[in-house]
Amino acid sequence: MADTELDFMSPKHYVNRELSWLEFDHRVLSEARDRSTPLFDRLKFLSITASNLDEFFMVRVASLKDMVHAGYRKTDIAGMTAEQQLAKISERTHELVALQYSTYNRSLLPALEAAGVHLIERYEDLSAEDGAFVDRYFKEEVYPVLTPMAVDSSRPFPLVRNKTLNIAALLKKKEGGGELEFAMVQVPSVLPRLVLLPRTSAEKEQRIILLEEVIERNIQQLFLNYDVVTSHPFRIMRNADFSLDEEEAVDLLEEIEKQLKKRQWGEVIRLEIEEKADKRLLKILKRELSIGEQDIYDIPGALDLTFFMKLYGLPGYDHLKTPPHRPQPVPALMNDDDIFTNIRKGDILLMHPYETFDPVVDFVRTAAKDPDVLAIKQTLYRVSGNSPIIAALAAAAENGKQVSVLVELKARFDEENNIIWARKLEKAGCHVIYGLVGLKTHSKITLVVRREEDGIRRYVHLGTGNYNDSTAKLYTDCGILTCHPLIGEDATAVFNMLSGYSEPLNWNLLSVAPLWLRNQFLRLIRRETKFARAGKPASITAKMNSLCDKEIIAALYEASCAGVKIRLVVRGICCLKAGIPGLSEHIEVRSIVGEFLEHARIFIFENDGSEEIYMGSADWMPRNLDRRVEILFPVLEEPLKERIRQYMELELEDNLKAHVLQPDGTYEKPDRRGKVPVNSQEALCRLAEEAARAERKKWEPRENGRVFIPVGSAPEMSKE
Repeated sequence: MADTELDFMSPKHYVNRELSWLEFDHRVLSEARDRSTPLFDRLKFLSITASNLDEFFMVRVASLKDMVHAGYRKTDIAGMTAEQQLAKISERTHELVALQYSTYNRSLLPALEAAGVHLIERYEDLSAEDGAFVDRYFKEEVYPVLTPMAVDSSRPFPLVRNKTLNIAALLKKKEGGGELEFAMVQVPSVLPRLVLLPRTSAEKEQRIILLEEVIERNIQQLFLNYDVVTSHPFRIMRNADFSLDEEEAVDLLEEIEKQLKKRQWGEVIRLEIEEKADKRLLKILKRELSIGEQDIYDIPGALDLTFFMKLYGLPGYDHLKTPPHRPQPVPALMNDDDIFTNIRKGDILLMHPYETFDPVVDFVRTAAKDPDVLAIKQTLYRVSGNSPIIAALAAAAENGKQVSVLVELKARFDEENNIIWARKLEKAGCHVIYGLVGLKTHSKITLVVRREEDGIRRYVHLGTGNYNDSTAKLYTDCGILTCHPLIGEDATAVFNMLSGYSEPLNWNLLSVAPLWLRNQFLRLIRRETKFARAGKPASITAKMNSLCDKEIIAALYEASCAGVKIRLVVRGICCLKAGIPGLSEHIEVRSIVGEFLEHARIFIFENDGSEEIYMGSADWMPRNLDRRVEILFPVLEEPLKERIRQYMELELEDNLKAHVLQPDGTYEKPDRRGKVPVNSQEALCRLAEEAARAERKKWEPRENGRVFIPVGSAPEMSKE
């Protein structure tokens, strides 16, 4: 069928966003099920699936519930109403949870046993000696913290906090009998959930019991005048998505703080309860929490599998984990020159976590102390709990620099953290901007203005990831340090736009959402389509977190029909259908789920042999292109382009951690038969190590006895 006869916008050509996300969590779960993955890494992946699912319900499912309550009937990209999506999500999530616990019970617990880690799931299984220890631990450490809550005519059903683990019980008075009464106790999050049972120095096995089992074993002590008829752990998920009327909010900071408190008491959208729970108790929970059958999950094992992340940190089991990668120094900075001198030599490409994040911190720290630096401007979306970037910005203001920081208060689940940092920066004398009305500022940009001998020079850092020194060890991201004058001009225009709502008439090299970026992407895709139709070289290679923008996908379909070869690396949501004859047969989509979380955004356009490479903060999603401030920046220098090509080719060759999208919407691992195994993340770790080693060799002692110690070979900076 000719592409002119196709309706590229037809819902039948698209996958529902939420169901695509559930497919992603299935891919994460497949890593927990993969026996070739080290055991403790498998525990970590299972924990991540549970954490992912929590956020999915609190935000995405909650949003769909709101639509249903509001009578919203508009269909999504795949032609589904909110009710249809919720029904399908419930079906697929129950399947996912069943697979989680099949993995947990049949694979991971036996493997832990074999490794000498015994997780005691039922307190009845404790030995007499361990039981005595648990009872003593309860009395001394747990009992003083607990608050049992009964329900009767004078005491209403307690407010159950979001994501907390609780134990519900049915009680009967010891004297006089009477009707069953309901009571509950919250499992305190201030105490460790994993209780390590004592072992002698000769014992190799580590026995562990969960805190809720310790409480259940001793729950009778909380209700001395009653007999405990039955008790079961349960957990709820609430609607944690909040909307702000920013035009009406007099103080955005205060309004967000109020909304954060409401997050604990939103509508209950999911109930997890121990399998085979007493039906009388379950009936009370259903009534009091106003929850339907389709939102109840009977759990055949421990609730809230995120505790496996704590188990991952258990000392003494390094042999059951992937050896940690130490981020390498950046070769271009492995010398005695300061960072500004090095940037003047040429643009510097940073690839985290293969290379260290320290140069970004050093960039801001050096600027804060440098007497020739006049101003520092930066956007902050998510930062670490004890951020050296924040400390450096505060120091810069105290040193008399002009410091302007846009702190995005609406960064979901980081709002509270960002409010704290915003206030700290204001106290230090920084000019703090609290985002823009109606938009999230998601761009990652730092501008340093410096007075030099030949005049004012602007130094810029642009990145695909957050200014977070902690996640930079776990997320794959790219960035560039540059003093290119046209990028410097654009960076100034970005900050003027953010602080003074001054839109530039045109941009030199940067493309900025929400006003210009969508059209730039469409122009680049359509240019490849035009070249393909003319028989000229045309291809698109792109990497992102999510792809769900209908206009972009339609343009990709059109490009595929014209013969453009399109290779996509999409970690999470992908609403595009790949490999469909006559629609997307030239499109290949793969997702990589590995030791690091894939987070970089890279876009390569062949452009009739004059290749253009871009990186940026935006995914191909409506929210990024239409409702956020995002920046796309070009990679201009050939050595840097070559490194990015190599990076992308390795990801496209990955046959160990990649999952390839099939025409039916499922994902499968590539066929490795007869092929060399390729784990792109491991290969990129080795490349970074080899590059740093090669740079160090240049500084080995020479015949004349002189020894140079490059800055980058020093121990990693201490975190402030």
